[in-house]
Amino acid sequence: MSEKNREGRRTARQKLAAEREKQKSRDKRRRALIVGASVVGVLGLAAVIGVIAANAGKDDGSEASGPVVAPSGAQGKDSLAIPVGKESAKSTLVIWEDFRCPACKAFELAYRDTIHELTDAGQLKVEYHLATIIDGNMGGTGSRKAANAAACAQDAGKFPAYHDVLFTDQPAESDDAYADEDKLIDLAGKVDGLDTTAFQECVKNGTHNSWVEKSNEAFRSGGFSGTPTVLLDGKNVYQDRSMTPAKLKQLVEDANK
Repeated sequence: MSEKNREGRRTARQKLAAEREKQKSRDKRRRALIVGASVVGVLGLAAVIGVIAANAGKDDGSEASGPVVAPSGAQGKDSLAIPVGKESAKSTLVIWEDFRCPACKAFELAYRDTIHELTDAGQLKVEYHLATIIDGNMGGTGSRKAANAAACAQDAGKFPAYHDVLFTDQPAESDDAYADEDKLIDLAGKVDGLDTTAFQECVKNGTHNSWVEKSNEAFRSGGFSGTPTVLLDGKNVYQDRSMTPAKLKQLVEDANK
């Protein structure tokens, strides 16, 4: 075999080997792409599953969704206060309450008559703020639905009387009876002129649900220790163990002299 032929065959083998190496490289890259795509697909599926699982544990707030509709005459920051009494009163009592809260009921039953006397006399203005902490602690929706119903009563100009009825008839803390809208409407029958079609629709539609949620958010971010929180001209009088209805009355009367 001539030297020329041997050189030609050697060159052919080299070309074939080079082509095989190229093919191996192409196959390796293709396998890498396939594996990479599979990993991305698995991670993507895991991400989707994670989102679904996370959302499954969240309250979508559907019953409290919608625009924030403040009740008629609401005042203060973000219109979260329901006022009772004359604007000209020299003392202001700010009360944060939850209609499922037993301590709130105890406060109301002890101080209610005195507060009414002072507001009727034009010496005290009360700003009611509504919270829903018992719903969060015990479960249920009674705090929110009762607060919405109270806001509906405010629309009708009947808030003070209906507010008192809700505390007088308050169920046991563990009993979410106020989640029943028919119960809230039945109680409106105890307030002259409140049980109207407009009130019933407001209660059943949850007209003020988003407003109630916003009020509760303000309570949680306000640094308060619990309900009731009662502030007389900025001072927390509920934490004053020496406080009595008579002492509260004296403080208000002194401020009005």
